[in-house]
Amino acid sequence: MSDHEHQPASNGHDLASWEERYRDAPALWSGRANPPLTAEAADLPPGRALDVGCGEGGDVLWLAGRGWQVTGLDWSEVALARAAEHAAAAGLAERVEWVRGDVDGWQPPAAAYDLVTAHFLHPTGDQRSRVVARLASAVAPGGTLLWVGHPYDEERAARWGADRFARATEVVADLDPAEWEVVVAELRPRADDEHGHGHSADEVVRARRR
Repeated sequence: MSDHEHQPASNGHDLASWEERYRDAPALWSGRANPPLTAEAADLPPGRALDVGCGEGGDVLWLAGRGWQVTGLDWSEVALARAAEHAAAAGLAERVEWVRGDVDGWQPPAAAYDLVTAHFLHPTGDQRSRVVARLASAVAPGGTLLWVGHPYDEERAARWGADRFARATEVVADLDPAEWEVVVAELRPRADDEHGHGHSADEVVRARRR
């Protein structure tokens, strides 16, 4: 699990490859928050948040700067160390904590967060249902789940597997409608690609736990 893409060893996105990628660059990401987060969380009252796949901490620091108490989860030791440095430099260290773990196995505390956000995890189809369920279980009543993914891309699908590209409607199908109110489920165009992901749209799901 990384800042933004979680892939198997066969295509260079295993943990060792990501650690090397982080070590070989002073920064992989812009440091700015992802646009879907700023759009969907701007109207939420600050509380406790969990950012899954936090990478170098851009989303975590944006939330912390708005008054949230934030846990950032990633599997990269290098990324988390860099994120902690950024938090200290911004004077936000007391508002954040960093946890190293793989989203496919890490179990968050139940109903502990007012916001759980995950950008560009891209688990396999078999993994996705259990990952979504695990993250959803961490959302407190009245809280928000925000899941953002890349849309289907033929070149990436050839490398990673087509089942890693879930439409927003497929993610929504993993949520119990008796427990969740779907606020947003759409393919949303991007105005730009400032984070360098090479795509022009996002699959965005925002849901509120009843």
